[in-house]
Amino acid sequence: MVKMTRRMAVLAGVAGVGSAVAGSLYWALTRPPSAASVRTRIAAPLPTPTGAMNVFHLGHSLVNRDMPAMLAQLAPEGHSYDSQLGWGTTLQAHWGDATINGFEQENDHPRFRPAHEAIASGEYDAIVLTEMVEIRASIRFYESPRYLAQWAEKAIAARPDVRLFLYETWHPLDDPEGWLTRLDRDIDRYWLSRVLGPALKDLPDTAQIRLIPAGQVLAAFVREVEARGGVGNVRDRTDLFQRAADGTLDPIHVNDLGNYLVALVHLAVIYQADPIGAPSALARADGTPATAPDPEVARLMQEVTRSVVYSLGLSGLAA
Repeated sequence: MVKMTRRMAVLAGVAGVGSAVAGSLYWALTRPPSAASVRTRIAAPLPTPTGAMNVFHLGHSLVNRDMPAMLAQLAPEGHSYDSQLGWGTTLQAHWGDATINGFEQENDHPRFRPAHEAIASGEYDAIVLTEMVEIRASIRFYESPRYLAQWAEKAIAARPDVRLFLYETWHPLDDPEGWLTRLDRDIDRYWLSRVLGPALKDLPDTAQIRLIPAGQVLAAFVREVEARGGVGNVRDRTDLFQRAADGTLDPIHVNDLGNYLVALVHLAVIYQADPIGAPSALARADGTPATAPDPEVARLMQEVTRSVVYSLGLSGLAA
């Protein structure tokens, strides 16, 4: 029997291995709301947080342990967080309706808290929900909108003023449709129209789920860096992703530099904070120093984050 690894679990999700009849029928028979209607639904600004927040991260290895730890170092003093993770895990599996691969390995750390217990506690100011990639497989086979709505309902029942966020991630660099092309197209055709929109239709009109547009920020940053022929210690998109000891590129999991950029996006959205001037010399979750972006890279990451998050109008920030 072959032992499942984190990479195998993620790539299994990317390939869309497995099926669910109900999910397939949902995909085939349900007319999704337009991306424009979803943009209108979530356009209203949120009040700016007045202090440190307690945040729960539900997801998989594109959340990982280091990104939330970096966010905590960027956030106001007193920020706290917990998480439940897995390998390539769907919202469906986190709910308990499928197996969470890598559960013991990914949650073997002090910040783990069982998701149902955590969200039912009402102790979190914000909850970040993350769906498996390949996002097309999550929608088609694993009923993404249904489970996003269920998690949102549970959170709102426990705490009506909770802030809910959907973390827009990315797909592998070697996607045959083109990595940047997918990021450009997927925001409307999948994240808004096929995941967020149908979930919001199942929730009361007063309920909102805002977007943490990490994929959009990654795309904008990569375009800027590659147009310049490289900036500091980032030559191109591959410098944001992990490599094995032999130099083999991991096309889906970001490294310290990528985690820093994603943490900036979370900071800007969750705290409605201007990321310009944020510290860039941070530690990983285990306390070891993370590889820091060169000063010019950090500045560009911060500028791109601010520009994209504010211009998209999907995150509850006033323009």
